[in-house]
Amino acid sequence: MLTAGLGTRLRPLTDVRAKAAVPVDGEPLARRVIGWLVSHGITDLVLNLHHRPDTITALVGDGCDLAARVRYSWESVVLGSAGGPRRALPLLLDRGRAAGGAADRTLLLVNGDTMTNVDLAALGARHRESGARVTMALIENPRPDKYGGVVLDAAGHVTGFTRRGAAARSFHFIGVQAVDADVIAPLEDGVPSESVAGVYPRLMAERSGAVAGFVSDAAFRDIGTPADLLDTSLALAAAAGREGRPVWGARVDVDPTARVEHSCLWDDVRIGARAELDRCIVADGVTIAAGARYRRCAIVDGDDGLIVRSLDA
Repeated sequence: MLTAGLGTRLRPLTDVRAKAAVPVDGEPLARRVIGWLVSHGITDLVLNLHHRPDTITALVGDGCDLAARVRYSWESVVLGSAGGPRRALPLLLDRGRAAGGAADRTLLLVNGDTMTNVDLAALGARHRESGARVTMALIENPRPDKYGGVVLDAAGHVTGFTRRGAAARSFHFIGVQAVDADVIAPLEDGVPSESVAGVYPRLMAERSGAVAGFVSDAAFRDIGTPADLLDTSLALAAAAGREGRPVWGARVDVDPTARVEHSCLWDDVRIGARAELDRCIVADGVTIAAGARYRRCAIVDGDDGLIVRSLDA
């Protein structure tokens, strides 16, 4: 799982927690993704770490309470979407050796902020049958104005990547891919490297069909920005029959005279008397003063007081 990123678009919330540790409807992203993988029988996992690593390890640990085996690959600098897996490769390849057999050379790389229900067995089958070295899970691009895209030919091979706003039809990569270990093994360990921006175009230039797409109608939820995070949390709460009431964190104290609506409260949050919050995300350890009013804000406890950022900025 790729969990080392800085989460810059999610700031100021990622000043407090790594992106993969951010709660979505009360459950940290990394734990959601691990639970989903375990439900598909994938239990031996490696998470790469860099930014605020303690916030991930404290929530995930060794994974035993999630019925998983979790190990960690540490990065002193962010090594990127290809360099990160290269650093973790020795851990990834010892799965078969640990079981007394040959190491499996096909890796499943999953973004730590991915929320999808893509069929992993079907993805694996597509990868084996196509003969591709990389197979990316794709859906129709829901917002070409917002997301860059993946371009496919008639056979489902990836032929290029587009920037957001491009007019050509494209597909959206949802953060799950099958990758042959030999794709990343030649990379120099410890040197930052990107997949879409570097490794994959080189593969495609060397051999047609080296990178394939697996297109489905899988669900995909975006949590790229604080506004996306709030929208996703509210959508999950509504689906669970808790319209407007996402799960709050631990040790939350809300004064009986305060009004908190459609808002996410993390751990150790205190809301003072007569305070009003509407569609806000309140991060760990924040105290909202009595009588304060906030609407559509992300609120973090900074060194010099509260950091308040509009969700519409």
